[in-house]
Amino acid sequence: MTNDNKQTKISLSGVYKSFGNNHVLNGIDLSVNKGKSLVVIGGSGSGKSVMLKTVLGLIKPDKGVIKVDGQEVNNISNKEQDNLMRKFGMLFQGGALFDSLLVWENIAFALMQKGKMSKSDAYDLAIEKLRAVGLKSDVATRYPAELSGGMQKRVSLARAIAEDPEIIFFDEPTTGLDPIMADVINDLIVKCTKDLGATTLTITHDMASAKKIADNVAMIFEGKIIWHDSVDKIENSGNEYVDQFINGRATGPIEMQL
Repeated sequence: MTNDNKQTKISLSGVYKSFGNNHVLNGIDLSVNKGKSLVVIGGSGSGKSVMLKTVLGLIKPDKGVIKVDGQEVNNISNKEQDNLMRKFGMLFQGGALFDSLLVWENIAFALMQKGKMSKSDAYDLAIEKLRAVGLKSDVATRYPAELSGGMQKRVSLARAIAEDPEIIFFDEPTTGLDPIMADVINDLIVKCTKDLGATTLTITHDMASAKKIADNVAMIFEGKIIWHDSVDKIENSGNEYVDQFINGRATGPIEMQL
């Protein structure tokens, strides 16, 4: 697929990353247009999480160019890195909520840490974001351990959108949820990101989630993007690797190391 450069929010070109003899990324070429939702699918160990971390600057690639809004992010100053991070929101796979903090403190944590907001204003914002993910205000004064898995995931989503980010990353957003709650979370992801006009990049192996939240889908295999197209073409991708993966077949070109 081709992208109009004026519309490209995130781009990776020829990105490589190895850890010793483990070659994780082997020339990733990928782009996400502004306001669009890209879902990257692939098996465990295929390089999905490492790819995300290179965009965030948490891992430095060995080779290649990564750009956000046309700016290279590989070698930038600490100040530029701070400015870049303000564009991002993140929903982590396990939620990553602080057990010792109340729900509202979790949601507004970054804002209070940066001194951007008073405690009362932070509380009000947390209530607003809780409502955006379908939770009542009384949840704000509870601890994460007092919530169900689905409610914790909603709180994590509220935290991800707390600063109205331009870009949101979702790391396996439906992991650990039953099918009904997973669908609720998928609907909330679609709603919240559209309300913000955010660009989203999601990594998952949950095909129901991918089909619901994606505009486009890319598949990563052995550290390379082997297919990238609109979500409505995934059932007839013409790619035997994609076909095996989305149908969950044990036999095919993807050899599982058992």
